[in-house]
Amino acid sequence: MPSFEMISRNLLFHFKYYMLCLLSFHTIEYCCSTSNDTDPWNYLDSYCGNITYNPNSPSGSIYRANLNFLLYNLSSHASRTDNNGFYNFSTGDDPSNKVYGLFLCRGDVNTDVCKECVADAHTRLLQECPNQTAAIVWYDECLVRFSDQTIFSKADLGENVTRRNPFDVPGPDWDKFKMVLINLLHNAADEAANHTMGKKFAVQEGNYSTDQKRLYTLTQCTPDLSPYDCKSCLREAIMDVPACCSKKQGGRVLYPSCNLRYEVSSFYDNVSSASPNSPGGPPPNSTEGKGRSPLRIAVPLIGVAVVLFIMALVFLKRRLRKSYVAMALETSGVDGVADILTAESLQYSLTEIQIATNNFSVDNKIGEGGFGRVYKGVLGNGQEVAVKRLSRSSVQGAEEFKNEIVVVAKLQHRNLVRLLGFCLEGEEKILIYEFVPNKSLDYFLFDPENKRSLNWSRRYNIIGGIAKGLLYLHEDSRLRIVHRDLKVSNILLDGNMSPKIADFGMAKICGVDQYEGNTNRIAGTIGYMAPEYTRWGQFSVKSDVFSFGVVILEIVTGKKSSDFHQSRDSEDLLSYLIEVLRMYTS
Repeated sequence: MPSFEMISRNLLFHFKYYMLCLLSFHTIEYCCSTSNDTDPWNYLDSYCGNITYNPNSPSGSIYRANLNFLLYNLSSHASRTDNNGFYNFSTGDDPSNKVYGLFLCRGDVNTDVCKECVADAHTRLLQECPNQTAAIVWYDECLVRFSDQTIFSKADLGENVTRRNPFDVPGPDWDKFKMVLINLLHNAADEAANHTMGKKFAVQEGNYSTDQKRLYTLTQCTPDLSPYDCKSCLREAIMDVPACCSKKQGGRVLYPSCNLRYEVSSFYDNVSSASPNSPGGPPPNSTEGKGRSPLRIAVPLIGVAVVLFIMALVFLKRRLRKSYVAMALETSGVDGVADILTAESLQYSLTEIQIATNNFSVDNKIGEGGFGRVYKGVLGNGQEVAVKRLSRSSVQGAEEFKNEIVVVAKLQHRNLVRLLGFCLEGEEKILIYEFVPNKSLDYFLFDPENKRSLNWSRRYNIIGGIAKGLLYLHEDSRLRIVHRDLKVSNILLDGNMSPKIADFGMAKICGVDQYEGNTNRIAGTIGYMAPEYTRWGQFSVKSDVFSFGVVILEIVTGKKSSDFHQSRDSEDLLSYLIEVLRMYTS
């Protein structure tokens, strides 16, 4: 495996080459760029929902008042420079009259254009959809929508609008045009989706013919989407392009949560122009502008160079970070590493996690275990998460980190805690899970007051949920997985008191037809481990079934297995119950 020195040397070479290409590209481009002749507030289309309300009824009048307040609030926030052209808001105390809304301005327009576009959309929405509970209006410069259902942080692929340029691409150019177009759109989609902070917006451009004809593309998502949802939305839009715009010189696909556009002439602000390393090579040389003064030439060129230098540093940092992640994970020798490295949406920066947890504040701490501490956090999109910060000094913690990513990232079941992402920067190893509000089962089961909330019906449902989760791990998932550390403290309860199996740090992946294995490292909790595992290191799906049996006994009796050796002759709950059974059957 290459060393860090080799990786750094390789990246430095690419960095120098990258900078030379970028500077050469922009030195040529600055004198022949075209102006943006788009008229402000260019209305495209609108959609009115199927459900209506009566504004004269008591509930309808409240909804209308809330809607008016929401649209006014959106318009007032469009003039702010600190929202990156996006803002969402909801108002209403009762679910029957609550209204949600947002606006999204195109990533390259200035604040004044954004403000005027949103204001115009405010008026048009009430004209086009006067009594609908949901509506969307699309402009060239902005999108505004509202709904009586939550629309935040989710990709909406329902209604869409397509537009196409009336002119065809010349026949000889079409094959190359199509190939370059799809490549540019996918590159722009990836770039937009990977913007974890600020705008999810990207432009790409490149040549599609031998005579240097240029193609321009733009992609954008609402910034509250996750990278995965943004990329999924844009890929759906890209798949719509052939149906709407085949052989056309331009086209656009508009969804509520994302949009794309392409043209053979520039249609976006050139200050935020395409990524310089887009395919297709540099634009054609131009003699226009030779009479410009040296100052007018130098100032934009210096500005471009500074911006490109910053972009290159970000690029280099991301490459180094990915290389470090790759090295750290590949040293584990665990299958599935390639799947992790391709799932970029799982990776979070340390800065994002620090913001989410208020820099790992003590007030946010919700638990502590053998491998580190757990904090409650709120991501930028408003989603609540549980953040497990693994101990820096624990070798076992590092192994758990790798194991959890490889195992849990592949699992999707309502009775398993879902892994949302991870962070690996410097010495920090962090796992991000869905937030489960009701703590672990032992918090209720062994507390004199809390156990009152566990009636027999609820205990029965908890046992059934754990069984379903285990069945998925052993039989129904793509991988056969032995948990190896099933216990009541690793069973979390959600808002409905439904169980979710957690903590896969000790889990083992078996082959599809493999039901057992051996290990030299015995890991688990005394009282829950099967005899063949503690004595000879043999584990199988039966090991989990044994642990599950102990969990059932604890749920039914309300007694903790590990406490028995302190107060009774029996060493654990299972031995005690066997003795009781013998006593009553002899």
